Amino acid sequence: MSAPAAAAASAVLDFDDILAEIGEFGRFQRRNYLLICLPVLFAAANSLSYVFTAGSPTYRCYVPECDKVEDADYGADWVSIAVPGSWSKRGQFTPSICERFVANGSHFASTSEPWRSWPLDQCSSANFTAETERCHQFVYGSSERTIVQQWGMHCQENLWKLAFVGTVHFAGLVVGTALSGYLADRYAPTAYHLCLWSTYTYFRYGRKHIFLFCIVFMALTGVAQALSWDYISFLVFALLNAVGTSGIYPLAFIIGVEMVGPRKREMSSIVLNYFYAVGEALLGLSVFLPDWRQLQLALSLPPLICVAYFWLVPESVRWLLARNRREQAGVIIRRAAKVNRRDISVELMASFKQQELEAEASPETDVEGGQDVRKDDKIWLAIKEVAGSPILMGRYAILLLTWAVNAIVYYGLSLNATSLSGNKYLNFALVCLVEIPGYSLAWLFLRRFGRRMALSGSLLLCSITCVASGFVTLAQGDWIPCPTGGESRHSWSCADWLVVTLFLVGKLGITSSFAVIYTFTAEMMPTVIRSGGVGVMSTFARFGAMLAPFVPLLASYYDPLPLLLFGSLSLVAGLISLLLPETFNQKLPDTASISRSVGTTVLNFPISTGRRGDCIGEMIHTAAYIFLKTHVAEPKKYS
Repeated sequence: MSAPAAAAASAVLDFDDILAEIGEFGRFQRRNYLLICLPVLFAAANSLSYVFTAGSPTYRCYVPECDKVEDADYGADWVSIAVPGSWSKRGQFTPSICERFVANGSHFASTSEPWRSWPLDQCSSANFTAETERCHQFVYGSSERTIVQQWGMHCQENLWKLAFVGTVHFAGLVVGTALSGYLADRYAPTAYHLCLWSTYTYFRYGRKHIFLFCIVFMALTGVAQALSWDYISFLVFALLNAVGTSGIYPLAFIIGVEMVGPRKREMSSIVLNYFYAVGEALLGLSVFLPDWRQLQLALSLPPLICVAYFWLVPESVRWLLARNRREQAGVIIRRAAKVNRRDISVELMASFKQQELEAEASPETDVEGGQDVRKDDKIWLAIKEVAGSPILMGRYAILLLTWAVNAIVYYGLSLNATSLSGNKYLNFALVCLVEIPGYSLAWLFLRRFGRRMALSGSLLLCSITCVASGFVTLAQGDWIPCPTGGESRHSWSCADWLVVTLFLVGKLGITSSFAVIYTFTAEMMPTVIRSGGVGVMSTFARFGAMLAPFVPLLASYYDPLPLLLFGSLSLVAGLISLLLPETFNQKLPDTASISRSVGTTVLNFPISTGRRGDCIGEMIHTAAYIFLKTHVAEPKKYS
């Protein structure tokens, strides 16, 4: 082989050099990137569809003595005399959902409608006693139809069943992502989060095929969920749907990042998050599909079109190169160069065939070979070293708590959006769309203020706004009149707008925090267990998220309690995160001993990021570090 050809052969292993030649983000990549982003829209919508399919509609008791048979009015003027409830300081009446006053049987009966005790136009307080009774027929405030009407899950004692649907969903996410981080470290070509049940298939058959499998599995289980015949079957298919959904975003992320050049990777990851946020916001359009079965079918049937991706979307070139399938990779590279209208050197393409022949002549070491066994030993050795370091265990304990708080608050705010004043569909869409500036804010914070201050600042921003929103909610009944607002029965007050605005800023803050903590955690983990460590944190966060669906129920005891709880948790996490070391502009640690010294100099004192806003964090971290070094004996192997 000539010298130029040999040089080309050695360079072919670096796909980034190939991208520099054919284009880092040309027409070929843009088209395929858009295609892999589209399923993310439906995955995001499916991940929160239970907010509306298993939501509790507005309803009250049906009062046959006063309600019209065919056209009952939820907000009729006489409701407050026939149904117990509460009055706000603005004069708005909220009826009880499952109780009504007992009718006074001493009044005369109607001759035209003998089941009534009096004519409809004579409903008054004299027609009812002060005693209450349970009812089994209901009048609804809108045309929304959920599993509540489908399977008679009314009243306070059934609210936990509705919240449990969300818990089952998050349990499905745990199943779908469990062990994925460890498997990513163990099986290097598979990388990041996978569908648990398809790890071996993923390694053998490629990223694209498992990506398609997850999409089709999500679609089919979503259709089955829409056809559920009872509550138990609905839960089973919700669990399976979440398992399939959990694999789509991570695989789309991997495929998207692998197809672009180094300068475009940051952009590709951020834009994918934008698609996810828009997908969640699409649920706001469910106002046009008030029936839960129709909504679930609308979210589940369109992804089946993605079966065409088998022919439209190419396999990951990086995966093909990792599997020594260089000839197939060469075909895709030639196609990309043609679509991008770029020329590729003959020497480079010839090297694919040459290395394909060399790979066939030499035995391939895969995940079942001895190298994997040795790597497995390294993983467990690193785990033992981490477990033996109080410094690292303290840091990772803080990270675990911060991950759990992020999950509870992030998903809790999303679920609580439908409880805000005003149009719940619009509120939900706004709460989802505010994630777009949240991700952008995280990107800005990471570059300008470093990891620690970005995480703590985002959490404290969420804390302040959630607590403020809770107090405004508490005083909302005083009705702060808007200068230009009307005073009709259903008009919004300035307090309503203020609550929603603070709520949105809180969601922006927790979204930024969630984006930051992924980067922060990875930069504090040793290389050999980095993906596994992030996987453990993510799985632990999912367990925390399983509690989120029940938090909105606390409003039945004290209206602002959910927001105050979110604010308190964010405050605690934001303050303790200041105890973590700064990792900005530092090399990724390869071993546990190097990881222990992250954020410190040789003298074990924190180094400064050079930013004035980081002074307080440095002082707190210094005090905590000196305390641990003084009062906790570190094993000799780390000295």
